[in-house]
Amino acid sequence: METISETVVAAHGQDGAPAGESFATLLEYWARRLGDEVAVTYLDHRAGADGRAVTLSWRELDDRVEALATRLATFAAPGERAAILARQSADYVVAFLGAIRAGLVAVPLFAPDLPGHAGRLTAVLADCAPRVVLTTTDGIDAVAGFLASTAIERPAVLAVDTSASVAAGERSWPRPEPDALAYLQYTSGSTRTPAGVMLTHRNALTNARQACDAYAIETGTTSTVSWLPLFHDMGLILGIGAPMAAGVASVLMDPLAFLERPSRWLRALSASPGAISAAPNFAYAYSASRVTEAEKSYLELSRVVSLINGSEPVLPATIAKFHGAFADCGLRPEVHRSSYGLAEATVLVSVTEAGKAPRQVTFDRDRLAAGLAAPAAPGAASTTLVSCGFPAGQRVRIADPVTGALVEPGRVGEIQVNGPNVGVGYWGLPSESVAVFGLPPIDPDSGAGWLATGDLGVRHDGELFMTGRLKDLVIVDGRNHYPQDVEQTVETHPAVRPHSAAAFAIEREDGEAAVVVVEQAKGTEADVAAAAAEIRRTVSTAHGLRPYDVVFLAPGEVPRTSSGKISRSLCRKSYVDGVLTARRLG
Repeated sequence: METISETVVAAHGQDGAPAGESFATLLEYWARRLGDEVAVTYLDHRAGADGRAVTLSWRELDDRVEALATRLATFAAPGERAAILARQSADYVVAFLGAIRAGLVAVPLFAPDLPGHAGRLTAVLADCAPRVVLTTTDGIDAVAGFLASTAIERPAVLAVDTSASVAAGERSWPRPEPDALAYLQYTSGSTRTPAGVMLTHRNALTNARQACDAYAIETGTTSTVSWLPLFHDMGLILGIGAPMAAGVASVLMDPLAFLERPSRWLRALSASPGAISAAPNFAYAYSASRVTEAEKSYLELSRVVSLINGSEPVLPATIAKFHGAFADCGLRPEVHRSSYGLAEATVLVSVTEAGKAPRQVTFDRDRLAAGLAAPAAPGAASTTLVSCGFPAGQRVRIADPVTGALVEPGRVGEIQVNGPNVGVGYWGLPSESVAVFGLPPIDPDSGAGWLATGDLGVRHDGELFMTGRLKDLVIVDGRNHYPQDVEQTVETHPAVRPHSAAAFAIEREDGEAAVVVVEQAKGTEADVAAAAAEIRRTVSTAHGLRPYDVVFLAPGEVPRTSSGKISRSLCRKSYVDGVLTARRLG
């Protein structure tokens, strides 16, 4: 039997995953090559405002992963699930890689004390039926109590930070097959039971290497810096996957540490030469508005290599605001890298070119809503979109979402993706897997179908522009409205807290109607009824759409995802259920 201790990393082919390779085998290779160099740094801000650095060298990380994998082998058989219920930490990295080395299917999740997500966690655990749950010593009681409160079959619970050292060469591990499952990446599931995307070693390694190529992640010259949750697709690949693929150091912090003080993220970028990081669009605007002049005096951002902006539509105003705020700190415009991706494709699909600021194009708003991307004439209502660049080693096409037929360049349609980074389906959902992952016809080259992303986009001058989500389109009186356009208009009102608006459609007896939910700006004494009336008039004038309802909430009350983004789908559900209307101001 061939073992991972008998070989080093083979040269990878086009699919990025030669037989027997995984994130865990790559860890062993880098541990041998880089030894005592730092592999993972976790900035623990619970211990103080400036954070305490917890580090693991490549050798230490490999030793701990080996010890955990050896323990896991006594609790679970290869192919069984190992769920990770822990806070962001270096221990989380150990848990994920340890599960993979033991041949288990890792399920990256979160600690049960994450506010507002207990229902989702229960649903995911019931769906994946883990044989073992991995956590830390300080979280084991909370995890055990949470599991006892559910009806799921009780798995074994292990604290990954109590493993004893294991002597080198004590155990041999079978080399994984490229198409064996590596982990389940669960989608948000804000309006339905979360779905677990099945990702193989081939999928994960391919996309990790695509990310390394796209963002210039290179051994010895760069490092990744991330506050994104490790249970999210981008957080996992940026924080663990790409570092394992390229042998680069990873600097991690908790999402709450960023939200409390965004300057922490920027100081970590300053302290990491050749830094590469990522965040959703809102985080860039949030940082620009919250970092003080005194905090900027500590920042040196000229050595940042790539700042990835993705996971929600990229707004031109956000890029301008962020660059304007930190240009004097050495930030270069060309480091902004607008990207598009989704969990079903592991994460990364397309990205703008290196060394160039992302391209922006101003389109005619009405024609874009009607499905045609045409540059706006002077004086016409317009929408400016930021390019998502070019495919990162995979194929992308635009198709009619109903018929599946390809549309002409310049026409809006559903973005569809084909490549070895695309997952193999949803865990336990064969019908949905065929519908989403296996659109006919089957591609003759890859033997796989085209992934139906559910996202709308258009090719313009060869570049991909994302226009919105199919499920988020607001369709009233037969006209399409992109919610982000409405939200940007709404947030110009002084009574609305920045980055708090959600626009969505609800079903009524006479058809769909638009609803807008916002948070009241802090420190304002505005008459919310009068402000709501003004917002209705403004939206009606700008978009030809009169909202059926405008709901003002207190700051922090608009539903968000675990990474801080506004969740339109959860807003819609909470509104229909009466939760938001019961909290409305005025």
